[in-house]
Amino acid sequence: MRIAVAGATGNIGALTIAALEKDGHEVVGISRSLGVDLSTGKGLDEALTGVEAVVDAISMPGAAEAETVAFFAGATGNLLAAEQRAGVRHHVLLSIAGLHRTAGNAHYAGKREQERLVSAGPVPWTIVPATQFHDFAAMAASWDERNGVARVAPLLMRPIAPADVAAVLAEVATGGPQGRYADIAGPDQQDLVDLARRTYAARGQEIVLVPTWSGIFGPDMAGEVMLPGEGARIMPTTFDEWLAGQVPAAS
Repeated sequence: MRIAVAGATGNIGALTIAALEKDGHEVVGISRSLGVDLSTGKGLDEALTGVEAVVDAISMPGAAEAETVAFFAGATGNLLAAEQRAGVRHHVLLSIAGLHRTAGNAHYAGKREQERLVSAGPVPWTIVPATQFHDFAAMAASWDERNGVARVAPLLMRPIAPADVAAVLAEVATGGPQGRYADIAGPDQQDLVDLARRTYAARGQEIVLVPTWSGIFGPDMAGEVMLPGEGARIMPTTFDEWLAGQVPAAS
């Protein structure tokens, strides 16, 4: 089966390509570095020739809400239009569990616009909402780190291994459209502050973590906002198993 992966050079995109190729599928990578620009549509028609399904795992660096929404809207609109022209039969979108429970996050606003366009678009679709990944805690702390100190919100999470996310995306892409898929999540409920502390320790990095709701994430993200919904598909890899693969930073 010929399958395209948008966001091919990102973490999830690369893992999804590896999972698909392992199962013998022909994969077309879509990213700017590979000569395909979703923001302009350049190279899309050529890349999607003969493609039966597309996995959309694109992301973007942090930005203001208007800019984030505009990026996701433009890229998704160009991708869906090219898929329609190419006769693609299945669009698989990686999204975020709990996306519609809070309004105070620019990235979530962009992903909501993606979901809206996909669900109303011309290509049969599956939306796969995942909880945040195992590496999210340290990444979130790094966004706020100043002189070895970072503010971290005490969010409740059930983090998922990136490889498990990729496995589900590859599985879904090779089947028929399913509409909104069940949330996918990791097996353990965790606290973001503790996740960050343990990740930094495993990497041999020293940082002071200050639990607070006054940083990037506010109290509207408290409680069950970032947890999977009822009927979630629980994937096997634990945070401890993922953490065992972390390599201490070079001194």
